[in-house]
Amino acid sequence: GPWGGLTLLLVACAAWASEITFELPDNAKQCFFEEVVQGTKCTLEFQVITGGHYDVDCQLEGPDGAVLYKEMKKQYDSFTFTASRNGTYKFCFSNEFSTFTHKTVYFDFQVGEDPPLFPSENRATALTQMESACVSIHEALKSVIDYQTHFRLREAQGRSRAEDLNTRVAYWSIGEAIILLVVSIGQVFLLKSFFSDKRTTTTRVSS
Repeated sequence: GPWGGLTLLLVACAAWASEITFELPDNAKQCFFEEVVQGTKCTLEFQVITGGHYDVDCQLEGPDGAVLYKEMKKQYDSFTFTASRNGTYKFCFSNEFSTFTHKTVYFDFQVGEDPPLFPSENRATALTQMESACVSIHEALKSVIDYQTHFRLREAQGRSRAEDLNTRVAYWSIGEAIILLVVSIGQVFLLKSFFSDKRTTTTRVSS
C-alpha cells in the first residue's frame, strides 16, 4: 500500500499467540491480519519500546470494518474481545503523527485459550493430587513467561532511554568544550588587543 505496510496473515487454531517486535518508521502505518473463528476469545497487547515519546496510534477492526478498539498516542495497552463472527480481523499501528522519529513496537496477539492439560471429557474421576499439582505448576509457568516478557520489554525500553540520555550528555559536553575553547581564544585576542593599544599610545607620546 502507499504506507509500505507490513502484512501478516496467520491461520487461527485452537490456541495461537503471535509475538512480534518490528520497526515503525516515521509517518508510516503498518497493519496485521488474523483469521479468527466466531466465539474465540482474543487479546491484543502492545508496547512501544523505543522512539520519540514512546507512543503510537492503534486500531482494531472486525471483518465487517467495524472498529472494535481505537486509541491515539498510547505507550502500551491491552484489549480483550470475543470474535462476533468468522473472518479476518485487522489491527494497525500508526506513526503518521511523527515526522522525524521512528518507533520500535512489540505486540502479542493471542487467539483462543490453551487447552487443559487433562481434558475433563471421558473422565469418570476427578483430578488426582498429582494432576492438580501439574495444572498449578503449568499456570504458574505461564505467569512466569508473561512476567519475563514484560521485564525484557522494560529492560529494552530502559536501555534505549539510557543510551539516548548518554548521547545527549555527550553532545552537550562537546558543545561546552567548544564554547570554552572559543571563549578562551577570545580572551587571548582581547588581552592582546589591550597591550597593542597601550604600546601604540606609548609610542605616540614619546614622539
